[in-house]
Amino acid sequence: MKNLFFVSIAFSIFSGTSLSAFAQPAPEFIQDIELSSGPVLTANEIVSTPSTPVKLSVSTIRNTGKLAAMATENCSRLQFKFAQILEREVETLTNVALFSLIDEWWATRYRYGGTTKAGIDCSAFVGMLMSSVYGFKLPRTAREQYAVSEKIRKEDMLEGDMVFFNTRGGVSHVGVYLGGGYFVHASVSNGVTISNLDEGYYAGKFIGAARAVDNGVELAKLK
Repeated sequence: MKNLFFVSIAFSIFSGTSLSAFAQPAPEFIQDIELSSGPVLTANEIVSTPSTPVKLSVSTIRNTGKLAAMATENCSRLQFKFAQILEREVETLTNVALFSLIDEWWATRYRYGGTTKAGIDCSAFVGMLMSSVYGFKLPRTAREQYAVSEKIRKEDMLEGDMVFFNTRGGVSHVGVYLGGGYFVHASVSNGVTISNLDEGYYAGKFIGAARAVDNGVELAKLK
């Protein structure tokens, strides 16, 4: 019903018509939707006047904070962006620090040995992410990061675990798992990006997964 409500709003904006709704008490106050020539009420009046046929004007739709809040359902721009990339429900993306950092570094070019936004390599990116988001300091190279972490089964991976690959002999590439098969990493071709473990290249290079631990406390459970 919510989806129908917003489709109807969009239709009314572009067609020059007004929108009618039978209001119910907030938060679930939309019971029925139809185009109508009924009286125009503000969003406040809609919420405070249950079971009354009302009409939303274009100016109300564009300007009211209540309708904007309904449209986003308290979800941020980042949640919508990464929900699309990860093919997940918006409300499941709760680790704001993680996705803010990914967004900040998004498309930063790959540079072997690099540690800054002028260029960064895979292990430096993972080390910086784990330190900034989870407060855990990792060794510098992918090989060392794999060595000091707790090995886990692929099916047991959680958001915040690390995934390792053999791209040029031994453990030579690393990323951070985000769930649903997706991981973030600094790739040679695309810089900081999100890829999927089922992609042909990464599926063939995958070595295993590991979980960072600090004095026996699993970081993935501290989110």
